[in-house]
Amino acid sequence: MRVTFATKNEGKIKELRNLAKNTELNIETVPDKIIFPKETGLTYQENALIKAQHIFDLIGTNVIADDSGLEVDALGGDPGIFSSRYSKRATDTANINKLLKNLKNTSNRSARFKCSMTCILEKGSEPLFSEGILEGLITTEQKGKNGFGYDPVFFLPDLGLCMAEISNKEKNTISHRAIAFQQMIKKLGRIS
Repeated sequence: MRVTFATKNEGKIKELRNLAKNTELNIETVPDKIIFPKETGLTYQENALIKAQHIFDLIGTNVIADDSGLEVDALGGDPGIFSSRYSKRATDTANINKLLKNLKNTSNRSARFKCSMTCILEKGSEPLFSEGILEGLITTEQKGKNGFGYDPVFFLPDLGLCMAEISNKEKNTISHRAIAFQQMIKKLGRIS
């Protein structure tokens, strides 16, 4: 089954293609000319649905969209749905620098990555939803070269490593996006 993944984020596309390797899904990218809608939702699920519906309306074929973010307990759940645009410059480096600055004198470093995924298969059908959560801690300094986003400061206590220090293969077995995608695969399997 061909499915268009509604994102321009190369890291997410690569990650989802790796996750789909042993499935019957062929992950395609959104055509370059398409402009994405503003993410005006108040939750990850609402934003994922906004993207999925917009892209489905434009291309008329199977679409999966996700919205994900980092929630830090000491910051009241921030950056949350604003994770990718947390800083003024909205780059991975600027976002991480702002996060570490905001946590400078904080001992509570507990956090989680959340991902909400939405799939629309045909006009008028009910969207499918799934969610993945990965618990961890925010470090005081960046470690590792793999991944993207907040991976260099997201520490996994069970592994003793930051997300950016583990291989892509390992990340694809434990990440919030991997969990949400595996749930989505099960839901798609019940339909086909």
